[in-house]
Amino acid sequence: MSEFHRGLHYALSGFALVTRPGVRLYVLLPLLCNSLIFAAAVVWGAARLEALIHWLSAQWAWLHWVAWLLWPLFAVIVLVVVFFCFSLLANLIAAPFNGFLSAAVENSLTGAPLPDGTAGLVTEILEALRSEARKFLYFLVRALPLLLLFFIPLVQAAAPLLWFGFAAWMMAVEYMDYPMGNRAMLFPDIRRELALRRSLAMGFGTGILLLTMIPLLNFIAMPVAVAGATRLYVEHFIAQNIE
Repeated sequence: MSEFHRGLHYALSGFALVTRPGVRLYVLLPLLCNSLIFAAAVVWGAARLEALIHWLSAQWAWLHWVAWLLWPLFAVIVLVVVFFCFSLLANLIAAPFNGFLSAAVENSLTGAPLPDGTAGLVTEILEALRSEARKFLYFLVRALPLLLLFFIPLVQAAAPLLWFGFAAWMMAVEYMDYPMGNRAMLFPDIRRELALRRSLAMGFGTGILLLTMIPLLNFIAMPVAVAGATRLYVEHFIAQNIE
């Protein structure tokens, strides 16, 4: 098996890992928070729409038929918003939990706790947010020049392929940051370690990128990616360093 295909395998291996006892909590908690936020938004929107329909009917009785048009339209809007925004909001909510999810997966795989010095909850959350900001800046600095390639004649033909490769690399950087960050590795060190195993990292990133493109599966792509990244780190980075 090539390193690239091995990386793809690790991307998919996360599905089995997120259902393990001791791991499920860190998957379900952010998912539950996200679902409650969307449910509250839908209930609030439905209440506002019902109030609008009552007001219209009170002002102009002949507009009572509008309800038959507005409710289906509201349902379509809800479905579109949930489809396009659910995973985005899930990523924002779950980011502070991903370090704990990675630690739980590592403990499930090895039976050993993380090294002493793991920070408290508040510190972990703040560090997770800082890490996300660093990754976003890293992405932005490189994404903008790549986007310009789409407007350059001749070169633009290769732009989609280059963009896909960059997106796959970013997926690897994004999710390998959680198990490696738990080991107090800094962002430049993480990128350097991944560059040494670039084919493996690109295979993993490609697998996760494809998962995010599949409807419904993209809702759980993040915890699957964190779990797969942790297994990849344990079996290739830690194991090979011990050897």
